[in-house]
Amino acid sequence: MTTITDHSAYITAAPEPFRPSLDRLRALLTRALPDATEIVAYNMPGFRIGDAVVASYAAFSKQCGLYLQPGAISEHAEEIAAAGLKATKTGITFTPRSPIPDDLVERLARASRKDAGV
Repeated sequence: MTTITDHSAYITAAPEPFRPSLDRLRALLTRALPDATEIVAYNMPGFRIGDAVVASYAAFSKQCGLYLQPGAISEHAEEIAAAGLKATKTGITFTPRSPIPDDLVERLARASRKDAGV
């Protein structure tokens, strides 16, 4: 992918099979974080509240990732595992065939905001 300047450009440049998932993720994060500002940091679209990046996402060659504050991942670790998803300290990977459930995305975003203290 080339350097991007906004969320729409990022999604347009992403591999075609991932675009609907990224659009969905963007909409869910926008709804869960209504006062967040859309940003691009480290060539990834994200959502900032104050000085904290609360959530971001990315597309790779074979999967997508949702990146959050560490407390959000640990707080919902059982739900993430129950959904059959893989997580690291700050991220969850998924594919269009195994997306993150919508309600879990929204809970994760709110937990990430809380963990960031904003």
